[in-house]
Parts: sequence; C-alpha cells; structure tokens
Amino acid sequence: MWNYEKRLQYPVNIKEPNPKMAQFIISQYGGPDGEMGASMRYLSQRYSMPFDVARATLTDIGTEELCHLEIVAAIVHQLTRNLSVEEIEASGFGPYYIDHTTGIWPQAAGGVPFNACEFQVKGDAITDLTEDLAAEQKARSTYDNILRVIKDPEVCDPIRFLREREIVHFQRFGETLRKAKEEIETPNFYAYNPSFDTKGSSYR
Repeated sequence: MWNYEKRLQYPVNIKEPNPKMAQFIISQYGGPDGEMGASMRYLSQRYSMPFDVARATLTDIGTEELCHLEIVAAIVHQLTRNLSVEEIEASGFGPYYIDHTTGIWPQAAGGVPFNACEFQVKGDAITDLTEDLAAEQKARSTYDNILRVIKDPEVCDPIRFLREREIVHFQRFGETLRKAKEEIETPNFYAYNPSFDTKGSSYR
C-alpha cells in the first residue's frame, strides 16, 4: 500500500512566522473537518466496504489525506518557529504555547481537542459514502474560510492546493457512490446493506 517519499506532496515555504494564522489553520489538522479525521474515516471505512472500486477509492483518498495532514503540520510549524515570548503574548498564542510549546497538536481553531466522535464508520456502503461526500464539502468550506481571512501568498498557496484536492475527492466519491448503487441488486438500496444483509433480502 505504501510508497512513502520523504517530501511533501505540495511544497510549503513560509518565511515570516505568524502564530495568529497558525491558530486558524490548525483546525485543518485536528478540527472537526480536518485532515486527521478524514484519513481515519476513509482508511477505517474501507474494511467493511463490499465493492472493490469503493475500497480502492477509500484507500487512495485516505492515504492522500495523510499527505495533507503533513502539509498542514508543515504550515503550522513554519508559522510558529523562532517566536519570541513577546510575539507569543501579543498574538494570543499563549494558551497553546503553555500546553504544547510550539509542537503540533491536533485541535480545532477554537481550541477543542481532536476526538474520534468527529467522524463515523457505519459499515453501510451508501451511508459511509454519503458521509464522505459531506466531509469533503465541509473541508472545502473550511479552506474557503481560511482563505477569506489569510492574505499571505506563501500561506495561501498550499491552502489553495488542499482546497482543490477536496473538490477532486468530492467528485471521486460521487462517482464511487453511483457505482455502489449500481452494484446493489435491490430496487431499494436504502433498505439493504450489502456489507451485512444476504443477497435478495432486506429488513423491509
């Protein structure tokens, strides 16, 4: 499965630190619609996915989300390196600094820690793929919000790349959901779980 290259999927080269920006962007590391939850969601959902094409899509995108997690971490790291105590205090970065210094820790922009309740693995192909579509749109919306408040081109460049990839993922999940529905041999696929129910049966 893995072919890891020791370089980022997209380069991050930020010259000027800005801990205020880092507090916004860290939400896409460990926030409710961030890359950590996305990677765990997709790489976990694939085990109960009954169709080869869907398993492959979840593996591909789940792996790429780990690459995106690296990119977000690199952005936060470069925005918070070599800070003075005065810069930390003036930017409002103090509470994070007290708990983590400048280490990368998964939390939302509001300071809420990451937790696994922010994503679901239902074991139902239609349910999980539909959630995945919504997850990609929420991630795209979060990147849109970040781009509205951040103007530094060195920060915006990798953020735009990540946003574009969320759109591609949304399109791929849409195609996968369509193929999954075609695979289910029942007139009402909302009353039939191909991962659990026997062929030709449903709960209704």
